[in-house]
Amino acid sequence: MSDPTKSAAGISRRKLLGGAAIAAPAVVGLGGLIGSRQTGAAEPARSQDPTMAGHPGHDGFIHARFADGPEVDHRANGFDPSDILRDFDYGKTRRLGNGRLLREWEIVAHDKEIEVAPGVKYEAWTYNGRVPGPTLRAREGDLLRIRFVNASDHPHTMHFHGIHRALMDGMPGIGENRGGGQIEPGGIFEYEFEAEPFGLHLYHCHVAPLASHIAHGLYGAFIIDPKEGRPEADEMVMVMNGFDTDFDLENELYAVNSIPFHFINRPIQVRRDELLRIYVVNALEYDPLNSFHVHANFFQYYPTGTSLEPSELTDTVIQGQGQRGMLEMKFPFDGDYMFHAHVSEFAELGWTGFFRVGEPSDLDHSAAAAAYCKLPWGGDGAPA
Repeated sequence: MSDPTKSAAGISRRKLLGGAAIAAPAVVGLGGLIGSRQTGAAEPARSQDPTMAGHPGHDGFIHARFADGPEVDHRANGFDPSDILRDFDYGKTRRLGNGRLLREWEIVAHDKEIEVAPGVKYEAWTYNGRVPGPTLRAREGDLLRIRFVNASDHPHTMHFHGIHRALMDGMPGIGENRGGGQIEPGGIFEYEFEAEPFGLHLYHCHVAPLASHIAHGLYGAFIIDPKEGRPEADEMVMVMNGFDTDFDLENELYAVNSIPFHFINRPIQVRRDELLRIYVVNALEYDPLNSFHVHANFFQYYPTGTSLEPSELTDTVIQGQGQRGMLEMKFPFDGDYMFHAHVSEFAELGWTGFFRVGEPSDLDHSAAAAAYCKLPWGGDGAPA
């Protein structure tokens, strides 16, 4: 019987973890072993990153990380995990004749090569050119309209978690005679439904083979705020995902917002004693469970975000595929605090990072979310 832990290149990802105590284990990529330490490799110019100014970084971090040298080219990818954290897409809004607020988006499916680790390219299928897709955000009761354009070479759909009519469910075999169901290459369909229930949801492609379409990158977070809003907070989205780079139905890389170890190199800056609200979505395929753990702190957890009351005070949550939840916490002390999957293998293959707690940075990263939370709900419901 073949060993299910072997990659197509004949290298077990678990063997890679045998070197995790050193600073730079090798990483399996397309076609074999890459990213091993090279003598004399240039150290990245961290001084050019404003989030690293005045800090020594985590070069001495004893857990796994990539080899010294070039980092992922976020500009070439067309997205940056740090930007995705606080990038909420409220769509275009207008009032209908009956006074109801309509939110509209255009989402285009593209085939796109992205770099998922230094030197490791992956043929992704994307929504609007990024993985994860845009974080769509609305208010409970809004009418939502999403114009989906399939510019991919493959059939796709958009399936939204929520409450809606069958025709709007993005299910192959349901509604093809009315333009819905499976959307073929070059096809266009408009999904329209009411924003309910409030909470943290997701959307993804639902074409078979389902795992392949999702694993290639066709997923994103979908937030519906309660009518009364939530307390002001520094809000961010973390979509837990991974990549099967050698197509053996086993992930070689794990991350939040797609790029392994990104938040080791660029810790997330947060303010001491400020309420932090994190929307965590498990979009990982090929592994049945994922988890989120924070060091030296506890958080209130709201499963699916559909209740205004938390279910528990904890420091670790476990989510199955497609599960999601909202967590809230404050950091009372300055310093660097680790967060990661509490599956050691996932953490040492990329799903790990740091919160950097301290004085306010020059960038007011919570301004957009704060403005949204402060809106009078009798208004148009769009951010200022």
